[in-house]
Amino acid sequence: MTPDTPTVSDIFAGKLDSSHVLLRGWLHHIRSSGGILFLQLRDGTGIIQCTLKKDQTDAKEFERLSGLPIESTVEISGTVRKDPRAPRGYEIFGEKVTVLFPAEEGFPIAKKYHGPDFLLDNRHLWIRSPKLQAVMRVRARFLDEARRWLADHEYLEVQVPILVTAAVEGGSTLFEVKYFDQKAYLTQSWQLYAEAMICGVGKIFTVAPSFRAEKSRTRRHLTEYWHLEVEAPWLDLDGLIHLEEELVSHVCQRLRDQMPEELRLLGRDPEQLASVVSPFPRITYDKAVELIQKSRRDFKWGTDIGYEEEKILTESFDKPFFVSHFPKAVKAFYHMPDPKNPKVTLSTDLLAPEGYGEITGGGQRIHDFKLLLERIKEDDLKPDDYKWYIDLRRYGTVPHSGFGMGVERTVMWICKLEHIRDSIAFPRLINRIFP
Repeated sequence: MTPDTPTVSDIFAGKLDSSHVLLRGWLHHIRSSGGILFLQLRDGTGIIQCTLKKDQTDAKEFERLSGLPIESTVEISGTVRKDPRAPRGYEIFGEKVTVLFPAEEGFPIAKKYHGPDFLLDNRHLWIRSPKLQAVMRVRARFLDEARRWLADHEYLEVQVPILVTAAVEGGSTLFEVKYFDQKAYLTQSWQLYAEAMICGVGKIFTVAPSFRAEKSRTRRHLTEYWHLEVEAPWLDLDGLIHLEEELVSHVCQRLRDQMPEELRLLGRDPEQLASVVSPFPRITYDKAVELIQKSRRDFKWGTDIGYEEEKILTESFDKPFFVSHFPKAVKAFYHMPDPKNPKVTLSTDLLAPEGYGEITGGGQRIHDFKLLLERIKEDDLKPDDYKWYIDLRRYGTVPHSGFGMGVERTVMWICKLEHIRDSIAFPRLINRIFP
C-alpha cells in the first residue's frame, strides 16, 4: 500500500463520501442479519462498518466469510456511504472481501467481562480494544501539542542519559543496575543534566522515561513512566507557574477541539475541559494544611501531602490548581529556600481536579554555590557524587526553574481513566513486567 492509500480516519473526516475505496485491516467484529454481513474493519486509524449483501455475493463465499474468525486480516473494496444509522455516520457498501491472513479460532478476549489481571496478561491483544486505541491517540496528540507549544515558545528539545550515578529524588526509589564494573541507576528525572544544558542552549524540554522503585499499589503509580520535563534560565517561581498553566491550558483546549469523539468514548465530556484555561487557582502549603485539617485533624504541618490528602484538596476546585511553598524537609535538596521564610521552598505542584491529584512537580532551583553545598550535606548526601552538578554554580550560575509532568497521570485525568495502567500501552507495575 502506498502512503496515499485512504484510511478509516479519512472517511470519518468526510473526505471520501461516495468514493470507491480499498481498505486493509483487521476484522474487529462480524455479525449476520437478514441476508447482510456486517463487518467491522479496524485499520489502525479507526473502526468502520462494512456491509456485504448475500444476494450480491457468491453463496459459498458469503458462507465462508460468515464464519471468518475475528482478527483475521482482510482487504475490502467498496463504496463509502453516508448513513446516520452507521457508527460515526459512515459505512462502506462492500463489493469484495479478500482474506489475506485468517486468524485462529478462539481469540482470548471475548465480549464478556474480563478481570484486570487477565487483560494485563493479554495486554498485547487488549491494546486492540477501542478504548485503548482512543487513549493512545489522545496521548499522542497530547504530546504533539505540548511539543508544538514549547517549540513555538523557543524551547529546544534535548535528550540526556537514562543511566546515572546518583539520585535526583529520594535514594530509596532508585533502580540499581550493573554497569560493567561499576554501580549505576535508572534515572528518576533528567533535571540535573537539564540544569547543565540550559547554560549552553537556553530554554529546553524533553520527553523521556523515568523510573521510580516505589513499592506502591495505588491507581496512579507506575515504576516506569514518561516524563515531560522543562527547564529554563532566568525563570523564577511565578514565571514557572505561568509557564505551566499556559502549556496545560493550550493542550487541553486543543484536545477538546480536535479529539471530541475519543474523549466521549472514554467517558470525558469534552466541554468539561472548557474551564481549563489560565490562570489557575493558587494556594500555599499552609493553606492546603488548613483545608486538609478540616477532614483530617491529625495531619500536621511539615508532613508531605500524599494521595489521600490531595483528593481532599481537589474537592475545593473544579480545574487544575497549584500548591506552592512546601516545607524544606519534604522537597529534594536542590529546591530554593524562600528568602522570606527559609523553612519553606520556592516549589510548586500542579494538582488535577476530580480526585486525580498531582500531575506536575517543580520549582526554582538553588543557584548559589554555598547554599547548594549546605543543602546536600543537610540531606546526608555525598558532595563528591554531585561534583559536576556543584560545578554549575561555580561557572556562570543564574536563577533558573523547571518542572516535570507525569505524562500518564495527565492523560489519566484528561481521559477520565480509573487507573493509570490504562494510560500507557504496556504498564510496568510493582508486580508486573510482562508482557
